[in-house]
Amino acid sequence: MPKDKPKDTPNNKPEKLSSSRRTEQASDNPGGSRRGSFVIGLFTALAAAIFVFWSGWPAPSDGEANAAGGSGADVQIATSVCDAHELRAAQEEDPNLEIEIPAEFDKQWPSANACQSAIAAWDPEADGPRQPIPFSHKHHAGEFEIECLYCHSGTDKSQAAGVPSVEVCMGCHSQFPAEYDEIEGIRILKQHWEEKKPIEWVQLHRLPEYVQFRHNRHIQAGVECQTCHGPVEEIDKLHLVPDGHIGYLVPVAKLEMGWCINCHRQNHQQASQDCLTCHY
Repeated sequence: MPKDKPKDTPNNKPEKLSSSRRTEQASDNPGGSRRGSFVIGLFTALAAAIFVFWSGWPAPSDGEANAAGGSGADVQIATSVCDAHELRAAQEEDPNLEIEIPAEFDKQWPSANACQSAIAAWDPEADGPRQPIPFSHKHHAGEFEIECLYCHSGTDKSQAAGVPSVEVCMGCHSQFPAEYDEIEGIRILKQHWEEKKPIEWVQLHRLPEYVQFRHNRHIQAGVECQTCHGPVEEIDKLHLVPDGHIGYLVPVAKLEMGWCINCHRQNHQQASQDCLTCHY
C-alpha cells in the first residue's frame, strides 16, 4: 500500500530565512558587494569622461582670461595707437597689468614720443599759455635737433623774429605716415593748410614799443637763443623762463632794462650801454 504523505509538522516544515539571517549571509560574502560598487563607479567615470569629451575641455587661455578679467574690468584695452604706447609702458613698470592691444592700434606710428610731447604741450598744469597747436620744442629742437633758424627763418637778418609758416610745417609733416593724423595737433595743422589760414601763435616774449631790440644783431654777435628764451630744447609747453638777479641793489627780472644792461656789461662791452642803443 502506498504510504501516506507525512504531514507538515513543526519539525519537518521548510524554514523561511529571516531578514537577519540574510544579512548574516550577505556579510559572509563581502567580495560580491565590492564588485558591485566597483562596477557602479566604473560606469560613473565612463559617463563623466564622455560628457567632458563632447562638451570640450576648457583651454588654458580661457582660464587666464577669466582669471585676469573676471567681469572684464581688470583688462585695459587700448583705444588708439597713443593709448597702446601708454599701456605698454605701464605694463613694463607693472608686469601684472593685463592689457589688450587691438590689431588696428598695434602700429609703430605715431611714435610714443610724438604722442607724449603732444599731450605735454597742452598740459593745463604746465606753465605757459595754450597754443593753437600743441607744438613741443622739446620734441622738435631737442629730440630731432632742428635748428632754430629752420623754423624761425630770417631771424639772423631781420630785427624781428619770424614765426614758421604753415608751409614750413607741412614741408615735413606732409611726408609723415597718415597714422600721425591720430594726433589732434596734426589734424589742426592740416586743416589750416587746407583752409589757407595762418596759425595764430600766442606771443610770449613781448617788449614795450619804446624798446628797440634787434634779433639779427644779437645772433650775429653769437648770443645763443637760450640766453633770452631759456632751454627751449628741454621744454614741451613753451613759457617765459624766469631769470633774475640783483643789480645795483635792485632786483631785476628777465626782459627788464636792468637785466638787459647786466648782459651788456658781462659780454665785454660788446654793446653800448647808452640809452639810445635801445630807445630811439
